[in-house]
Amino acid sequence: MPRKAKTKPAKRSAAAAKSVAAKGSNSRGVIQRLNPPSLYKPSGYTHVVISTGARTIYVAGQVPNDKDANIVGQGDFRAQAVQVFENLKAALAAAGASFADVVKINTYVLDMSNIATLREVRTGYLSAEPPASTLVQVGKLAHPDFLLEIELIAVTAK
Repeated sequence: MPRKAKTKPAKRSAAAAKSVAAKGSNSRGVIQRLNPPSLYKPSGYTHVVISTGARTIYVAGQVPNDKDANIVGQGDFRAQAVQVFENLKAALAAAGASFADVVKINTYVLDMSNIATLREVRTGYLSAEPPASTLVQVGKLAHPDFLLEIELIAVTAK
């Protein structure tokens, strides 16, 4: 029988090990954020988020409706983005969580030209250690006056 070649675990440089080490966690210590040196440096998000928490919170796509279901900021992307993030904040609070607990955020926009405004508004809400993130331009949302929709996942300890 042929002998199997012995493989050694890949060695990392000290700098690489530091880059891959825990990059912070939420106040409950259940989230680890990583930006491996083998990937490009992200702006406004984290490449890898590891959660070891016992409670996962899924927040459905939030749209620019106020609590009475009125559309806020019709035709105004910034106003709609602020309302969506306020809705996300309220949903997280109802579950006993905050933006610091968010591990994944998915954003759907009708027009990618609004990305600078989106990033500006988003930065006002997300923690200094942003979650893993996906941004997608779509053809339509649930209502013709919606300009964006955002869903997220958060993790907290029990």
